[in-house]
Amino acid sequence: MSDSEQDASVLGKRARNGEAEPAEDTEMDPPPAVQDDDSDDDVGPMPMPEGAAASTAAKKKRKVLPHERLYLDHLPNADRYHKSFMHRDVINFAVVTRTEFIITTSTDGHLKLWKKQDQGIEFVKHYRAHMSPIDGNAKVFDVVNFDMINMIKLGFMPKACCWVHRRGQAQGILAVSEESSGTIRLYDGRGDGTPLETLDKLHRSPVHLLSYSDRFDCVISADDSGFIEYWRPSEGFELPTNVPELWSFKSQTDLYEFKKSRSTPTCITLSPDSLSFVTFSLPDRQIRIFSFLTGKMTRKYDESLAAIQEMQQAGTAVYRVEDMEFGRRLAWKRKSSFQAQMERYPGMDQRGIKVVNTVTNRVVRLLGKDETVRWMNLSLYQGAPAKRGLTTVAMAASANPILADKAVRDPTLFCTGLKRQRFYMFTRSEPEDGSSKSGDRDIFNERPTRDEQTIAAAAPAAASRTALASSATIHTTLGDMHLRLFPQQAPKAVENFMGHARSGYYDNVIFHRVIPKFMIQTGDPLGDGTGGVSIWGNEFEDEFSDDLKHDRPYTVSMANAGPGTNGSQFFITTNATPWLDKKHTIFGRVLSGLETVHAIENVKTNKADKPYEDIKIVNIDVE
Repeated sequence: MSDSEQDASVLGKRARNGEAEPAEDTEMDPPPAVQDDDSDDDVGPMPMPEGAAASTAAKKKRKVLPHERLYLDHLPNADRYHKSFMHRDVINFAVVTRTEFIITTSTDGHLKLWKKQDQGIEFVKHYRAHMSPIDGNAKVFDVVNFDMINMIKLGFMPKACCWVHRRGQAQGILAVSEESSGTIRLYDGRGDGTPLETLDKLHRSPVHLLSYSDRFDCVISADDSGFIEYWRPSEGFELPTNVPELWSFKSQTDLYEFKKSRSTPTCITLSPDSLSFVTFSLPDRQIRIFSFLTGKMTRKYDESLAAIQEMQQAGTAVYRVEDMEFGRRLAWKRKSSFQAQMERYPGMDQRGIKVVNTVTNRVVRLLGKDETVRWMNLSLYQGAPAKRGLTTVAMAASANPILADKAVRDPTLFCTGLKRQRFYMFTRSEPEDGSSKSGDRDIFNERPTRDEQTIAAAAPAAASRTALASSATIHTTLGDMHLRLFPQQAPKAVENFMGHARSGYYDNVIFHRVIPKFMIQTGDPLGDGTGGVSIWGNEFEDEFSDDLKHDRPYTVSMANAGPGTNGSQFFITTNATPWLDKKHTIFGRVLSGLETVHAIENVKTNKADKPYEDIKIVNIDVE
């Protein structure tokens, strides 16, 4: 395959020198193939050797999870999210409580409480908890009574916090780690801010993860250097000695796995029975499942970029995407992979949310694979519906659909998205027909700010000017191209194109990427495919329309590095490219000057698809 064909799989911004090439998709390791014991030397049927039956049965036997269908019936199964609700800033956590409340927080310090209903959720209360993302205070809320009951002045910048007391205990104990050291302090949740205990010998590096097991009254903590510790949140603050079968020496466990792989866990999640816990680590992108009592690693799933790319090439992925689409997702991974390592995102898989049966070691369900959101923080609700009134034997045995609906569970998965101001709900019902087009499933529950109202007030005048600008002419050093624009279907893309054209942003910009029988790309003032911003100074969202498709040549579309990453770069196709539909915003088509398009398409290029002689945009006239 030529270099041009290889680069054609990535239609967007190039990586700068030194950036890693990311990949997409990871699945479980395939089961080993069963060897064929037949021999060519045997003629005719032969009696079965002694013990062969037992060995054959052992090879064919597979692990089975009893009542697997029952487990799956209590999990969401919709391919697309049902509804989404918003904050004013990027949401970083969505947590489901045992009392059937949902707590969502955003990076601007706001906190919202929601109550799970028989179907869906209901907003309860909104707090401005902090004036900044981290302000050195800890605020304690009574979720059931919708009230803030205490504020603890820490006197230092916190790193992580966790409740470390048993359920029903009178005194609520809060563990808070310090950002600049390995110190952990324990506070009374209703106290005056004086630490009950200060633990400065457990860790040498700052602790960024804390998880508490109510069953064993034990805390699992992890620091930035990759060390994991067990400790009891009471006198002694050491490894619990009253837990049967718990490991005694760390050398007997696999808890040094992170130090060996030079990685750092980004999350620790305990199972409901506390017998196991799971971690995700960076930069190796491994999911590890540990036994709580033995500390041994029971499962390990490779989500590294190398494994993703290998499985895509081998065709062993559960959900295989087209090569061009896979290349587009590589470009998105290239942009976000380094940021994930720096900010320690718990996990980012643009291909969807996997439901894995850890007993059979198989992916049994894939949620949200066709959405443009990059899923982040997850929290699952599996509660039973509230029982109102008495249910008689006759009512239970009846075929009344109203009574049947009251007994139906509504398992819901709450998810946040990368750099999204919304949280999303996956249920067992697909969004209503047409809701994805009209936006009915994305609830606008926030009142617009004063700045947004000012922009909205000025929008009609801008819209009237945009409506008139339905065509443009690109003057290049090889000739002119006359474009028809689509302001109705892609208003923001057209407005961005018009703004740059009128300001002279595109003047003397070269066509930096030319691939014959595919497309010609321009709009980067740096001339290498890595630059360019929108007229608003940041990336803007995609605009897809069923009326416009890449079903013909001379289509003008926005180049990007993944969903919602449009800037200034755009390209003109020279063939039908249907695999780009719903991936790149179409905002125009070339009506005349087709010979100029082909003249640029046929110039000689180097291995990076850049023309040897610069072809420039002289200027662009918008009509």
